[in-house]
Amino acid sequence: MSLEVGNSAPQFESKDQNGNTIKLSDFKGKKVVLYFYPKDNTPGCTAQACNLRDNYEALQKAGYVVLGVSTDSEKSHQKFIEKQELPFSLIADEDKTVHEAYGTWVEKSMYGRKYMGTARTTFIIDEEGKIEEIIEKVKTKEHTNQILK
Repeated sequence: MSLEVGNSAPQFESKDQNGNTIKLSDFKGKKVVLYFYPKDNTPGCTAQACNLRDNYEALQKAGYVVLGVSTDSEKSHQKFIEKQELPFSLIADEDKTVHEAYGTWVEKSMYGRKYMGTARTTFIIDEEGKIEEIIEKVKTKEHTNQILK
């Protein structure tokens, strides 16, 4: 099943970089930027995270909570957050349950080789928990503009 604008965002419960449980339901009444990215400390993912970091105040002013999701471990997320001084939480989805709920764990292909990986996708979820927007063509260096447009 692929998600569409207007659908209820799939509920999830997972751990952040500090091992705290994060549930989507914790953010009811807030707008959530839930962004899925392939890997901590890779060039595109770092550019995307830093763009969100550099514009974090504007995102907060607009009422958004930012949550990043990748299949990296809590420890990897901690290092990434420290190194890039990220002001938002990263979800360690090592068992891929959040990815599967959102349809972002997909078959990819590079140099003719097929493998499973994360589709870089951002879901904007409204205060009621409905999907307001799905950004599939993420511009890593201009991601905040795509969200706040």
